[in-house]
Amino acid sequence: MLKKILKIVVILLVVAFVVIQFFRPDFSNPPENPGETLEASTQVPPEVETIITRSCVDCHSNRTAYPWYSQIAPSSWFLSNHIQEGRSELNISVWNTYDTRKKVRKLGAMCDQVQTGEMPISSYLLIHWNARLKPGDAKTLCDWSEAEINRLQPE
Repeated sequence: MLKKILKIVVILLVVAFVVIQFFRPDFSNPPENPGETLEASTQVPPEVETIITRSCVDCHSNRTAYPWYSQIAPSSWFLSNHIQEGRSELNISVWNTYDTRKKVRKLGAMCDQVQTGEMPISSYLLIHWNARLKPGDAKTLCDWSEAEINRLQPE
């Protein structure tokens, strides 16, 4: 009797797994206007660009490179949610649409979050080991963001 119940449960789980594959989030990247990007209005030194590309772009731009597991539910839903949240918090693809006050706030938050280890988020780092900040990366980002804040808000 227990084997029969277990067999039914396994069959139901397999059927449910197959069915949820038909409910996919949209994984197309929004178009990027080159005039609106971070690079269009900000001098981004090569070492900062390397860090941003390696550790930030996938969730905080319209240049997300979707991995193979983005095609499999329920991980696709989890990933879609993280990308939507990341883009809503900071999207370097639309940086130039932010007003100066928002840019200053986002630059300060970027520094704070890399210094405290909040970014990149740990769930992303579980699979994307190369996105982990290397020693000195947080200081490089913070020095750059501070210089950019000073450029945006001259005394």
